[in-house]
Amino acid sequence: MKGVMGVELVKLTIDGREVEVPAGTTVLQAAEQNGIDIPRLCYDPDLSLMGACRLCVVEIEGMRNLSASCVTTVWPDMVVKTASPDVIEARRTILELLVANHPLDCMTCEKMGDCRLADYCYEYGIKESPFRGAKHEYAIDDSNPFIVRDLNKCILCGACVRACNEIPGIDNLYYANRGFDRKATTFGDTPYLDSKCTFCGTCVAFCPTGALTEKSLQGQGRRWDLKKVRTTCPFCGTGCNFDLCVKDDEVVGVLSNPDSVVNGRALCIKGRFGWDFVHNEKRLTTPLIKKDGEFVEASWDEALDLIATRFKEIKEKDGPEAFACLSSARCTNEENFIMMKFVRAVMGTNNVDHCART
Repeated sequence: MKGVMGVELVKLTIDGREVEVPAGTTVLQAAEQNGIDIPRLCYDPDLSLMGACRLCVVEIEGMRNLSASCVTTVWPDMVVKTASPDVIEARRTILELLVANHPLDCMTCEKMGDCRLADYCYEYGIKESPFRGAKHEYAIDDSNPFIVRDLNKCILCGACVRACNEIPGIDNLYYANRGFDRKATTFGDTPYLDSKCTFCGTCVAFCPTGALTEKSLQGQGRRWDLKKVRTTCPFCGTGCNFDLCVKDDEVVGVLSNPDSVVNGRALCIKGRFGWDFVHNEKRLTTPLIKKDGEFVEASWDEALDLIATRFKEIKEKDGPEAFACLSSARCTNEENFIMMKFVRAVMGTNNVDHCART
């Protein structure tokens, strides 16, 4: 069957509902497009398919085993059950296996409130695991100023590996070892600080558990305690969006947002972690005027009067082209816009530059 623009459509049944989706659509995507939620941990629409966690399994008529919906493509007249008793039992068992070697310190975990593993354990009533055995006791890697890595909480979903390889293209993360000792880590299992990591934090943005967290947000409260304010990064002209995390009227961190049109969850080190200058104790809070070769504090009226007088003298003596402006990425975009308008409209020159132009 052909749809709009000649796209071939496939008709199938999901949970008793007949739906049509484009050929090549996965079962998970087909369900999602029709308002049916299927749990997932390794799947992300911005990453390549992996089918590792198996939490998204569904029952497909005619198939002997349950199928991972994130890597199974629809076919005509397919009949899918996303919440049959067998599916629910399988998902509960998968969650029990995942938490068997997972620290159950949710009450003090920095990711609580934004951890999909905890959310699904709550949804399926998993309080502990009946499976007993060896547990990992990896040392927590906090060697760099930005990211805390706790591999004891890693569920091997592979999101960090794919995110690092496919979005910034750094290839800093891969899989080491096999079996119980398998881990997603840096090449040679070196600390983050000693690896070729550029600290863009993309791996942190895609991690569904507390295995990777932002150091700046530690101890700042749960995600629901933080007010999120969408803004545009000022550090370059790309126009990346992110959410400023605000608590008690102070910026405490940055979280990327998948709804950002330009960049999605991708940010560079400046955009994700370069906000700490906002509350730096060395920032000037009072205007300074140089008198007798020394900077001294002045009132705003005194400083602005001096600036207006000197600018007027320069323009009258040497013309507008004698004036130039260098603006800063550490100002807001609105402040930079006002500066640009002042230079062009008041001073009458186009000599405007910006420290993050390149």
